[in-house]
Amino acid sequence: MKKKIFALCVTVIFACGAAFAAPAANAEKLSVICSNFAEYDFVRQITGDLASVKMLLRPGMESHSFDPTVKDILDLQTCGLFVYVGGDSDAWVDKVLASFDKGKGPRVVKLMDLVETVPEEIVEGMQHDHDHDGDDDHGPDCDHGHDHDAKEEGHHHHHDGEEPELDEHVWTAPENAIQIVKKLGEVAAELDPGNKAQYASRAAVYLEQLRRLDDDFRKLIEGSKRREIIVGDRFPFLYFCREFGLKYYAAFPGCANQTEPNPETVAFLIDKVKQDGIPVVFHIELSNGQMARAIADATGAQVRLLNAVHNVSAEDFEKGITYLDLMRHNLNVLKEALN
Repeated sequence: MKKKIFALCVTVIFACGAAFAAPAANAEKLSVICSNFAEYDFVRQITGDLASVKMLLRPGMESHSFDPTVKDILDLQTCGLFVYVGGDSDAWVDKVLASFDKGKGPRVVKLMDLVETVPEEIVEGMQHDHDHDGDDDHGPDCDHGHDHDAKEEGHHHHHDGEEPELDEHVWTAPENAIQIVKKLGEVAAELDPGNKAQYASRAAVYLEQLRRLDDDFRKLIEGSKRREIIVGDRFPFLYFCREFGLKYYAAFPGCANQTEPNPETVAFLIDKVKQDGIPVVFHIELSNGQMARAIADATGAQVRLLNAVHNVSAEDFEKGITYLDLMRHNLNVLKEALN
């Protein structure tokens, strides 16, 4: 039903056309709308106060349950640049962009077009509980198939007869963030040439900070005694682990819809923590951390937050927390987990 209501909203908005259209809130500035927090922070680091930057995802909201409001759609129609991820959690985007008159609407940048993407993986012990039954109540989650637990040691699985979905969490690897920021800086300069020099200068400073972050992760992991992490939660860190050569075990894929703890998955991860002497079990932001705590209670491991940087709490948003802040936190908790 939610999808039908959303489709009706889109139809009504664009059937009425200009009657609902409003001018950009700040016409003298480049207006940028970003679908999640990572993109939002990348753009504001590049543009500073030279552009008007808005995040569609409300602080504290889980990205996989997002649907745009009527105001969001109208704002998209009148902004200068729209930045989005491009995965299944952004499935609504194509419908909205297709609704705009030809030649109208914003310049669009899709993160998954800017870097090399890889299929989402199902690793040993992972609970794969995705739904293809067409239930509208699930919203635009990253749904890939039927229930499936991967059991074979060290093996990555995909569904027989199905094309694996591409993992959309591309920004979690610092080297990907660097490529994304380079492109966003170029696009901002193209759209607002009067501020080209300022954008280039700010992007250069930010890119150097990202390179230092990348180097610090690399030095930490290369000097650590273990190269394995346990995430008792969704796993949106595939690009991060691939960049730095980390092995991982987790409860659910990064875009899992159903995340109720499965006893077999919990038992598997508990055994893995005990067998490998893992000191830390991670959960991700905006999660209740229930499974991570259960694993920690059974093993004596510590529970820590590993940020996927898809969104932040309303409190952290107001404080002005950044991608770098969150990734530096990850660096600190990984020191604990890998040593």
